[in-house]
Amino acid sequence: MGPRVPEDITGRELAPDVRKALQGLPAESVDVVARHLVASGRLVDTDPERAWQHALAAQRRGGRIAAVREAAAIAAYKAGHFREALAEFRTARRMTGDESYLPLMADCERGLGRPERALDLASSPEAARLDPAAKVEMLIVSAGARHDLGQHDAAVVALQVPQLRAGGRAPWRARLWYAYADALITVGREDEAREWLEKAADADTEGETDAAERLSELEGVVFDEEYLDELEEGPDGDEGFGGDADDVPEVPAQQAGGEPAGEVAAPRLEGEA
Repeated sequence: MGPRVPEDITGRELAPDVRKALQGLPAESVDVVARHLVASGRLVDTDPERAWQHALAAQRRGGRIAAVREAAAIAAYKAGHFREALAEFRTARRMTGDESYLPLMADCERGLGRPERALDLASSPEAARLDPAAKVEMLIVSAGARHDLGQHDAAVVALQVPQLRAGGRAPWRARLWYAYADALITVGREDEAREWLEKAADADTEGETDAAERLSELEGVVFDEEYLDELEEGPDGDEGFGGDADDVPEVPAQQAGGEPAGEVAAPRLEGEA
């Protein structure tokens, strides 16, 4: 049993490798699990609670499949069920050996009111082996944990890393710049924060942050939706901020001492990378 799946969902929308992984289930469960996974993926950003219910239905029949446990973890995380999300991420990590779940696990610890445990995960040997994108996500979570503990200056310092001056189009730039700006605002450094919010707003082509809105608040200006849409598209319809590292504000040198991690992938559908 579980929530009703829309009739237009067949389950064949899943990416081939995910669909193949389900073949180890009893024949009568394959299509049921697949359809609930697709439904969960469709809803996870718009109705995360319903997505969680679909993921639970899939997990009840397909819990021994890693992709199912990952989908359940993501849906639970998005819905704010951090205890359940943490358990599912731990299970998925154990089944796959994938350390990229660590930033989300650390953020679940924050959601459960345990920022110290989040920082323990961030300083673990496993976290040191994360790829560059996951390391940035862990930095953002760590800064958030510092804020949770009232260590606001330490949160600023934690984000003063070489990645702040990354050029190119690294997908995590907008989230890192936004987190740094937010940390600066918290310690009363609004003038510096404004520069980073400007960069975050220009780079955020996917609407992952509210950098443009935060910037307008600092400026005391209210922008209409048409302006914000144009800002996301960039000049002449270009997507995003094409500047290089020279366009990034200087970071004050200090000795080392947010928000949840940004990007969470839903179950992959056919045709997605």
